[in-house]
Amino acid sequence: MIVQICVGSSCHLKGSQEIVELFQKAIEENGLDNDITLAGSFCMGKCNRIGVTVTVDDTVYTGVTVEGFQEFFNDKVLSKIRG
Repeated sequence: MIVQICVGSSCHLKGSQEIVELFQKAIEENGLDNDITLAGSFCMGKCNRIGVTVTVDDTVYTGVTVEGFQEFFNDKVLSKIRG
């Protein structure tokens, strides 16, 4: 699975660095180092007023926040890997 996090200027201002750190921690804690490729991406053209844009494989999600991260990770990442 490939997870791309927007690190463009708009998402950077909305906390993309914190989202990257949360992904790194969640991947490590769940032993998914060999299952997920984590990458940064510049603007994906899906800017949102709230949160960061994240792509999981080919699906683009907008509005990912620190507060909603765990639910996002469980629903969009873990559920797909653990099927």
